[in-house]
Amino acid sequence: MKAIVIGATGAVGKELVRALLDDARYTEVAVFVRRDPGVTHPKLTAHVINFEQPDTWRALVTGDVLFSALGTSLKQAGSKEAQRRIDYDYQYMFAEAAHANGVPHLVLLSSLGADSRSSIFYLRLKGELDDAVQRLGFDTVHIVRPPSLIRPEAKRLGETAVVKILQGLNAVGIAKNLAPMSVDTVARCMMEIGTENHGGVQIITGQDIRDYMR
Repeated sequence: MKAIVIGATGAVGKELVRALLDDARYTEVAVFVRRDPGVTHPKLTAHVINFEQPDTWRALVTGDVLFSALGTSLKQAGSKEAQRRIDYDYQYMFAEAAHANGVPHLVLLSSLGADSRSSIFYLRLKGELDDAVQRLGFDTVHIVRPPSLIRPEAKRLGETAVVKILQGLNAVGIAKNLAPMSVDTVARCMMEIGTENHGGVQIITGQDIRDYMR
């Protein structure tokens, strides 16, 4: 199988690429990145691209499954418009190109609570993308909506505090579906479902992700 990955330098994306390269079921891994990922492997092809110039990369988006894990924060992007360009436009353009080139399967990293009708900008943005890719016509679409992520190098105080609070609630049996999980767990789940091109759309949430890893 040939895997295509965008968002390969992000927290989940890095772990996903490692998992794909270690798994014998995936014979080729093509990543599309804005900068050199600094990883070499016999199975890996890295395409350094400008997402704003789709004519230069569209024809290269070929394979068996597209893993879409691109994303940023509002703080990093600098504005809602800039965040939408990365989180929605780039991912949608890539999914559109993949479908046009005959890629049958999309695995999209979304967010718990994603809803196109949400009053929260981030959740509405994720929900709009979830809805849009389902209309493209892929044979199979898996949308992964994990809860808070445990990142090995988390530095944001708020993120660390939320994770600790939810871990405490989960320890006493509260908010099990919200229990934080490691980026490695999410990545390995995505890798597994990338082999399941059964047709249709499946939404995979926190507990589903844990069940996949049993």
